[in-house]
Amino acid sequence: MALSLQSLWIPFITLLVTRSLAEAATFTHSRAAYYPNSDEKGTEVGACGFGSFGATINGGDVSAASELYRDGVGCGACYQVRCTNSKYCSDKGVTVVITDSGSGPSTDFILSRRAFGKMAQTTDAAASLLALGVVDVEYRRVSCSYPNKNITIKIDENSNYPHYLAFVLWYQQGDKDITAVQLCETQNFGCKLLDRSYGAVWTTTSPPSGPLSLRMLLSGENGDESWIVPVNNIPESWTGGNTYDTGLQINV
Repeated sequence: MALSLQSLWIPFITLLVTRSLAEAATFTHSRAAYYPNSDEKGTEVGACGFGSFGATINGGDVSAASELYRDGVGCGACYQVRCTNSKYCSDKGVTVVITDSGSGPSTDFILSRRAFGKMAQTTDAAASLLALGVVDVEYRRVSCSYPNKNITIKIDENSNYPHYLAFVLWYQQGDKDITAVQLCETQNFGCKLLDRSYGAVWTTTSPPSGPLSLRMLLSGENGDESWIVPVNNIPESWTGGNTYDTGLQINV
């Protein structure tokens, strides 16, 4: 039996409408402001503990968050943020990394000036957005991607070998949170669960001796969890201020 053109188009149109509604549902409405006293990039004193790295990661497209900070669990997470004023704003918006905690007038995000301006369609539109100061936005969690970068361990300068170890993790990839970290001895495989001191800073007193293997627990929004183990170990004589490449990338 021959099919009419109308019978072919109806399922196709229904599929497009269903897909559009599903995509729209992934965004949450909120408001965003920007750091008024900053330069184009982020802050070096953010509540996540990233230091100068937090100002330059993702090219400076970073943000402070209020509820999304989640007592530090949200540090390193990536969000697509786009403003909703069709006169000034692009459909793509900007992808930002959470590096700080902060709140403004009913805002979920306080963006760097650079990121705030990148939500606009043009340079002139960016100037108009900045003049507004606070804008309505919609946002969704997206995967962080750092091509040619492995997850990196940055030892805090206040660490004191071998008595106290603190570090942050750079280049967190994917769309899951790092909710627990263990340090394991590579010889007898004894492991120690670390404390989240604040933000993204993990600490322990009396760390295990010898070269150390790191284990990180990734937790997704749907409740799934998995432990991942880097390829490279932290050397036995680790030093405050140094960075160590884990050799690990998370497929996104």
